[in-house]
Amino acid sequence: MPRNFIGHQPFKGRGAISNPAVRFEATRREAWHDGWYEDEIVEHPSETVLPDRARSVISYNDSPDVGFDQSINPYRGCAHGCIYCFARPTHAYLGLSPGLDFETKLFYKADAVKILEGELARTKYICKPIALGINTDGYQPLEKRLEITRGILAVLARCRHPVTIVTKSALVVRDIDLLADLAKDKLALVMISITSLTNDIKRTLEPRAASPQARLKVIRQLSEAGIPVGVLLAPVIPAITDHEMEDILAAAKDAGAGSAGYVLLRLPHEVKTLFREWLAEHYPDRAKHVMSLINQTRGGKDYDSEFGQRMSGTGPFAELLRTRFELARRKYGFDDAHDRYELATDLFRPPGLAQAQMTLGF
Repeated sequence: MPRNFIGHQPFKGRGAISNPAVRFEATRREAWHDGWYEDEIVEHPSETVLPDRARSVISYNDSPDVGFDQSINPYRGCAHGCIYCFARPTHAYLGLSPGLDFETKLFYKADAVKILEGELARTKYICKPIALGINTDGYQPLEKRLEITRGILAVLARCRHPVTIVTKSALVVRDIDLLADLAKDKLALVMISITSLTNDIKRTLEPRAASPQARLKVIRQLSEAGIPVGVLLAPVIPAITDHEMEDILAAAKDAGAGSAGYVLLRLPHEVKTLFREWLAEHYPDRAKHVMSLINQTRGGKDYDSEFGQRMSGTGPFAELLRTRFELARRKYGFDDAHDRYELATDLFRPPGLAQAQMTLGF
């Protein structure tokens, strides 16, 4: 799929305003008017959806910065278009740009359910909570039509396998039936990511994600259904969204969130270029100030990938954010026990055995 957009141009409903070159490519492209004809102006980048022929669906990691050992990502790329998405650079492994390509060249794991059943059935498989939709949102718009995430969730429910979900989408409430069934056995935890309560900020920052009000409603609906739900302030952006930290926590707690966490803005690889372009387009009056604060939390750089500090940063400003978060978390009554909520693993039954038990139940 060739990239057919060169240059810089904001698009309605899209986060990136360019398609930066893939970092693995030796060649670079730039727009050039040769005097013969005018290039056609792109008004709406087209969306392409293709199957991803995966051999496995469970990914494993040993990072000390995340609270899970294994995860499943039903999709590559994400139409939500969040400009800050740390997963954007992964599109480079497909030969595609982390910019507009990431939002418009989408892939789905068509055989995810079948492959997952095979992996869970392996004799050496050890049951640990699976984080669903971490790299890209498992409930992005494409899921409404393809239902890959729901299919995976159904397998996990049938096998009584614990699962955690992080999402910015209201579509997760579609699966309340499966999540409530899992939750009754301490097998499910959902975190709703809220970056801002301001619609104008959300509109350019996360153009196709659910509105802040819709996400608060999701928290309430999940909580009322008996599903453990928390709020994740991710990312906190200095001088853009950090002033909303206390308000977000208060609103989420009022909606029924039991736990809370936050992640400082991360700008790995091409994301730093895309974010700087976004700042220049939407916040030219404070772009230098924002980057100055980010640099202060990253040892003078745009990003520091060091384990133990890449999620929260270092320095006085990062410490101020930590202090504010902890004070607000205690003030609004987030439960320490809920933050340490542990999912059950002793109920797991491999697919074959789980299916046999379901048959015996009739």
